[in-house]
Amino acid sequence: MKITHKYLVETIVFLSYVLFAMAWVGGTASMDQIMATMHINSLASASFISGAVTLAKIVGTFIAAWLAIKLGLKNAFLLSGVLIATGILTPLATNYEWLLLSRFLMGLGGAFMIVYFNPIVISFFSVKERATINGLNAVAFNIGTGIILWQMDSFNQLTGSWKSTLILFSLLTIVLCLLWLFVKIPNKNVSSTDNNAHHYSYIEGLKDKFNWQYALTYSGILAFYICLFTFYPKAGISQSALVIAFGIAGTLAGIIYSKKVTSRLPVIRWSGLIITLTVIGLSFSTDPLLQSVCAVVLGFFIFFPITALVSIPHELANMTGEKITVIFSLFYSISYLVATMVLWLFGKLVDINQGDFSAAFMLISLLSTSFFIGSFFLPEPAQCNTYQNKE
Repeated sequence: MKITHKYLVETIVFLSYVLFAMAWVGGTASMDQIMATMHINSLASASFISGAVTLAKIVGTFIAAWLAIKLGLKNAFLLSGVLIATGILTPLATNYEWLLLSRFLMGLGGAFMIVYFNPIVISFFSVKERATINGLNAVAFNIGTGIILWQMDSFNQLTGSWKSTLILFSLLTIVLCLLWLFVKIPNKNVSSTDNNAHHYSYIEGLKDKFNWQYALTYSGILAFYICLFTFYPKAGISQSALVIAFGIAGTLAGIIYSKKVTSRLPVIRWSGLIITLTVIGLSFSTDPLLQSVCAVVLGFFIFFPITALVSIPHELANMTGEKITVIFSLFYSISYLVATMVLWLFGKLVDINQGDFSAAFMLISLLSTSFFIGSFFLPEPAQCNTYQNKE
């Protein structure tokens, strides 16, 4: 039996990342119980876990393209699923080292998987279909996160404990890995429709200014998003759950919009402007109602243009499975590297100012302009007439 139906393949891909989010955020939500079970009370140890995970994201996304070239796309995606399934070690870990290893491997699997969305989409879907599929893949993590934020207690009651819940998520991931073994990736569309296409290496990717412009456009928003969940609650701003909820709504609206409107840059540009204004409102306002309104609008407009953003490389001329894998490998690794540096600097500014968040909030507000500014440097596929309408 071979699985070749494109929507069935997409269902496996989508659910795989939703489950990754559920296992990942579920492990984070259970970290207090996990650390207590191991009698670990050190904040440094907890911070080291976060650091190892960040390293996994940076390294994983960077080497993902190389791994896909070496193993083939099908086997590379399978490996990402298997690594995510190693999250089963998190509730079973008997010492800190095993816990650290499980979180690192799981983060590595998630980093690989987010890169492999794109060559899989190219392999199975026409250019006109890709905006919708890209949007669905973009919302997968938020859906998984939302499920955990609102239903983790229900899962624990159903399974009997947080350990059983996390084990269940890993077992379901293993089931999806087994289904993936039956997937057959077609040869068509994996290579370019242009017979003169050549190998696109990491070196070429790093020399290509588009990849830097593309990653830096996203990096400011990613940095803010990580800071939002890491530092904002400590600053007394607790509206992060609203950002998640309305982020899902924004992504779904973005899918519909991007399907109807082929121009990509206007929605990125004006959403970027709204993002910066609402980041300022959320960060500096002392009115809880205004902060909540800003969180709602912010959540919607952070994710509303994501479908358009991730669709740009898919719609450029002569795109190949290999090239798009390298592009997104660099896109995520550069973005996470910048975001990690910003996260450290944010915390440093708070420390220097004896717990005052004002300077750090000014920094993150400034960096949130990357979406707006970056939109003036990105190519517009619709204007360049680069759609591959023959598909």
